[in-house]
Amino acid sequence: MFKHKKMKLKILNFLFIFLLISSCVGTASQGVFGTGVTVALDPRSLGTQIDDSIMQKNLSARLALKEKSYLLSIKVKVIDGRIFITGKVDDPEEKLIITKLAWETKGTRSVKNDVRVKEEFNFKQSAKDLLITSQLRTAIIFNKKIKASNFQIDTYKKKIYIYGIALTSDERKEVINEAKEILDVEDVIASILLVEDLRIQKN
Repeated sequence: MFKHKKMKLKILNFLFIFLLISSCVGTASQGVFGTGVTVALDPRSLGTQIDDSIMQKNLSARLALKEKSYLLSIKVKVIDGRIFITGKVDDPEEKLIITKLAWETKGTRSVKNDVRVKEEFNFKQSAKDLLITSQLRTAIIFNKKIKASNFQIDTYKKKIYIYGIALTSDERKEVINEAKEILDVEDVIASILLVEDLRIQKN
């Protein structure tokens, strides 16, 4: 059973790397979170971008092998070797397992696990969360002081989680302020790195 899973993981890793190379050749319109901005505008070095992408795909593959439902319920982002995880699981033990898998990923510098334990589904709450995310996304897109493609936004129970890279501390403050101005938001959890905090890595 273990050998079978190990073989599946190797196959998935190969496919992911193949797709990564194909996407680099076929498109030049990816920001930090792939939202239509050229690679040249990503503040990370090309080498770091590739390393982060491979780490992200490897961890996503391992999570999918552990539990198929994680493909839809868990989101993984890797920035400069730092892993950020959001989503929902059925019980607290699953969150611990996900954290363990993240730390076992080669190249990991830190792990921030914001995965929530599921409660009874509330359509009204989910709709409010989606609205908050959409409002903030729109706000930062139209804010000329913010490079919106470098940020990911997730909202759970009126709490906004922001991940990304800011070119300056002023841009980071601008993003956080936009989030705080959204109606009904209870808290803003920002994991925003500054360009100056990134590792120096040659391409």
